[in-house]
Amino acid sequence: MKIAIVGAGAIGGYLGARLALAGEEVTCIARGPNLAAIQANGLRLIEEDGTERHAANVRGAQKMSEAGTQDIVLLTLKAHQVKDVLPDMRGLFGPDTLVVTMQNGIPWWYFHKLAGPWEGRPVSTVDPDGTVAANIEIERVIGSVVYPASELVAPGVIKVIEGNRFTLGELDGSKSPRVEALAQTLIGAGFKAPVSTDIRSEIWLKLWGNLSFNPISALTHATLVDICQFPLTRELAASMMREAQSIAEKLGVKFRVSLEKRIAGAEAVGKHKTSMLQDVETGRPLELEALVGSVRELGRLTETPTPCIDAVYACASLLAKTLAEQNGKLAVTAR
Repeated sequence: MKIAIVGAGAIGGYLGARLALAGEEVTCIARGPNLAAIQANGLRLIEEDGTERHAANVRGAQKMSEAGTQDIVLLTLKAHQVKDVLPDMRGLFGPDTLVVTMQNGIPWWYFHKLAGPWEGRPVSTVDPDGTVAANIEIERVIGSVVYPASELVAPGVIKVIEGNRFTLGELDGSKSPRVEALAQTLIGAGFKAPVSTDIRSEIWLKLWGNLSFNPISALTHATLVDICQFPLTRELAASMMREAQSIAEKLGVKFRVSLEKRIAGAEAVGKHKTSMLQDVETGRPLELEALVGSVRELGRLTETPTPCIDAVYACASLLAKTLAEQNGKLAVTAR
């Protein structure tokens, strides 16, 4: 299959390398030193056990028009970056091209093909002016929840930290031939790719932790285990998660694990810096709206109070504003 990776960073590069090694025709859309490295040498993958693999047959392109029509587009950018690649991404689309959304948080398509009072409603926090919906037809979309952790340790070099599962799902909950074929493609590359008939519940299960641990870590500079083992931040995370659970359950979501088990899972990861803390440290924009702002939006939609989520969102929003104003260089100056 012809597969384009839009956003060939840590997760996109992980997918691209393994898919190319499995014989798929992979093009990574990238820029800067990462693009130069891919064009010169393909991708180098350091697996979880330390094994190094070289996917020399990966193609690199900066302009999507160079890649041409694809069978599958894996959209691996962060949610706030997606608008920057529109409408250029349409150069990748043929009549039957699939777009697999791999962003954390509540996706722009959340209410599309979801029966009920809010069917088709936009999520304005993540798609304020409808640009994403206007440029990616809903019929193309396959939802996905990304569970692995990996790092781009050098241009064109990806190190797998842990995990290889990408849950997939049609927005209407069907097990269509196309989503089953997509799953088999990922399985053929060595990934676990279960097909869910309730992709939204899978999204919330991951978001449950992301909406709490990510902003708390960004504000405190603490790792997952530190947040979970300090009683005050553990209870703050739990309170945010309880508020989110109330929202999700009003939307018909079912949580297949308990709150305490979800927190224990985060604690077991150990001294891991969340992606939002890594963004603070490197001066990148924070993935705040998709992870927290969208939950607040759905809280208001379902008339669910979210005092803890609101308080943490307010503090993290000021942090994001300060980072932007200081060009990503956050420092405490001693007097």
